[in-house]
Amino acid sequence: MILAAGRGERMRPLTDTTPKPLLEVAGMPLIGWQLQRLSAAGVETVVINTAWLGEQIETAVGDGRAWGVRVHYSREPEGALDTGGGIRQALPLLGDSPFWVVNGDVWSDYPLQRLPRSLSVAAHLVLVDNPAHNPDGDFALDGQGRVTTGSGQRLTFAGIGAFHPRLLRDCRRGCFPLAPLLRSAAQRGELTGTYWPGIWSDIGTPERLEQLRRQVLAEAGPAPE
Repeated sequence: MILAAGRGERMRPLTDTTPKPLLEVAGMPLIGWQLQRLSAAGVETVVINTAWLGEQIETAVGDGRAWGVRVHYSREPEGALDTGGGIRQALPLLGDSPFWVVNGDVWSDYPLQRLPRSLSVAAHLVLVDNPAHNPDGDFALDGQGRVTTGSGQRLTFAGIGAFHPRLLRDCRRGCFPLAPLLRSAAQRGELTGTYWPGIWSDIGTPERLEQLRRQVLAEAGPAPE
């Protein structure tokens, strides 16, 4: 599942007329990069939730054929259902097996094929070093790969993970965030994780978007003569 329903308030005015997942980096919308990486990791079916300017996303992505995947849409009411509520509403499309979730506004070189396809816990998260806008992090990771809310080196949830449907199945439908559910699962010992030291960015502001664009162009090198 790609989470793509948010309004993108911090990205205004860019998101006044364009949904954040359709903002371009190196000639491709952010959501296109996500679809490309999911397809390369062997994913065949993707659910995308939409709300703000969702019709633009559906027009741009279509049925996903251009990226070698099949896309289904979980359409949310105006204002969206937040991260937890969005995944909860999409459960009928996601099925009874564990599934992967990727935020539509993150950029990372994490190899998605490393995400687990089966789970004995409620969720498995990718954790990264704390960015400047989240200096205190979200969780700690112990030596056995368990994600905790206790002491230890703090890390930030990358917005990339594998989830078991039972994490949200008993939640009432509606608007609610994902973070409290993850903290509760961590306290029950039901959350594992992987630390990724590579490239990761949360494209939450116009400044971070421009920084990413410059970074990608620099890595691509000069165009051939």
